[in-house]
Amino acid sequence: MAEILDWVSLSLTPGLGISGYWRLVDHLGGPDRVLSASREELLQVPGIRAGQVAGLGQSGPLYRRGEQELMQLAKFGGQTVIHGDEVYPKMLGQISDPPPVLYVYGRADLLNGCCLAIVGSRAASAYGRRVAFSLSAHLAERSVTIVSGLAMGIDGEAHNGALSVRGGTVAVLGCGLDVVYPSQNTKIFRSIRENGALVSEYPLMTRPEGFRFPARNRIIAGMSQGVVVVEAARKSGSLITAQFALDEGREVFAVPGQVDSFKSEGTHWLLKQGAKLVQTAEDVLEELRPGRPLENTVLPGNGAEISQALEPDALVLLSCLDSYACSRDELITKSGLPAGRVSELLLFLELDGYIEVLPGDELRRVM
Repeated sequence: MAEILDWVSLSLTPGLGISGYWRLVDHLGGPDRVLSASREELLQVPGIRAGQVAGLGQSGPLYRRGEQELMQLAKFGGQTVIHGDEVYPKMLGQISDPPPVLYVYGRADLLNGCCLAIVGSRAASAYGRRVAFSLSAHLAERSVTIVSGLAMGIDGEAHNGALSVRGGTVAVLGCGLDVVYPSQNTKIFRSIRENGALVSEYPLMTRPEGFRFPARNRIIAGMSQGVVVVEAARKSGSLITAQFALDEGREVFAVPGQVDSFKSEGTHWLLKQGAKLVQTAEDVLEELRPGRPLENTVLPGNGAEISQALEPDALVLLSCLDSYACSRDELITKSGLPAGRVSELLLFLELDGYIEVLPGDELRRVM
């Protein structure tokens, strides 16, 4: 417990930062020695500036703050995992700037499983959401732990997909474990808290300020064997996560989208740079090999078999549609079915997720 207190107390030093933390620990031999060192000793460490150690030299207040943090975390039901602990994600420990302390709530056993990050746009399209959910579910069924950032859009669907098959999922937060952000994902947050794991490098009650999310992204990439980008604009946090993965020698995957969609410009750019194209769960598992036999699974919109329960007229309508939109009048003409019958069938096909109705009463097939 004393060792954990040393690590936590040092991590709470104002202005120190991750790079300063590791320079001091590596040079002096441990957090306890850093906390007991004089200001003069600290300033002799190469690369350390006066501003980084302004909060050190008086270890008493830091230790009291560390004790309070550990006490609050215990009441909350979480646990502290320090770098080098057997529970600490081994892959995360290999990156250039690993968090010295992780705060974890839930299934800590997931941290060292076969982890894969699935990330993408917050303002995701219906296509992106479906793909993220389906891909996550298929991979979670094969013992892959899905890691994401609990953001709106792709992140939330990735978590939901894993939860739908009772698979493992880890949400890496850019705030304290007790802060639900965004509030719209409260239900997902609670489900992960009960069935998966919440992870943060920040102490309790830390607010979700913008600068914390790029740092959060390095953890998402760092603890994962690879990163799948489902949908992303050319400049987005998802590409930052992919870059972290590349920098650490991890696999990068990308799901193609519509060629004229700005929401897929980032994924298409990744594909041009050599990311592996993902159409099925097998495309990912070929690289990860988590150890469970793979059944043939196909993502929606990429050749999935149509349910045999559909009646013949519905199959006729589907055969007249593809991923490019057409008007209702065009569909009536192509199918040869009465207008009333077409409207009836389209309602059921939309509810079952086979088609999407676009503005202007245009239709396109999504399964």
